[in-house]
Amino acid sequence: MNYLAHALLAGPDDDYRLGGLLGDFVKGPLSPAPPQFSAAVVQGLLLHRRIDSFADAHRAFARSRQRVSVERRRYSGIVVDMFYDHFLAAHWARFSTQPLESFSAAVYALLSRRPLPDRLARILPRMCREDWLASYREPAAVGRALDQIAVHRLKRSNTLSGAGGELMQRYAQFESDFLEFFPAAVAFAEHFRRQRA
Repeated sequence: MNYLAHALLAGPDDDYRLGGLLGDFVKGPLSPAPPQFSAAVVQGLLLHRRIDSFADAHRAFARSRQRVSVERRRYSGIVVDMFYDHFLAAHWARFSTQPLESFSAAVYALLSRRPLPDRLARILPRMCREDWLASYREPAAVGRALDQIAVHRLKRSNTLSGAGGELMQRYAQFESDFLEFFPAAVAFAEHFRRQRA
């Protein structure tokens, strides 16, 4: 899952949501809890990790990864994460009563008022300016994001650039996988949060 999915699945609590968004930027053990984070932020970080594991084990997500071309299969997790954020944005009203634009603005506001890891702090102004979360509704924005990941996030030479084109080649199949997967992810995340309430 990428930023939009993790932000939604973290639930309405700001600390949980912050932890969900920091999951790709905070590595290492969470026990004992890192002293710079509240208990709820740590739970959000843990939920992020559990959601990633849940996705990796889910048959629909695995099916989507197999749909990615052999040329890019090594990066299929990244590709499918981004494709699923597109489908979440496209089907937003099924999963949230809050309009996507106001949800995105609330996420940016939350990130803007909290201390962030350096890498996230560096990308936040661009994320806000270009409204990454709501822009995922457009397939072209997902393609641009994948091209940026290929250049700026992956350290070695890679074949990720151009992966956005694969979304349109198998759009209905990826969409079907997402619509099978995401309600299960919502239920999984809600169960996690209830257990720790």
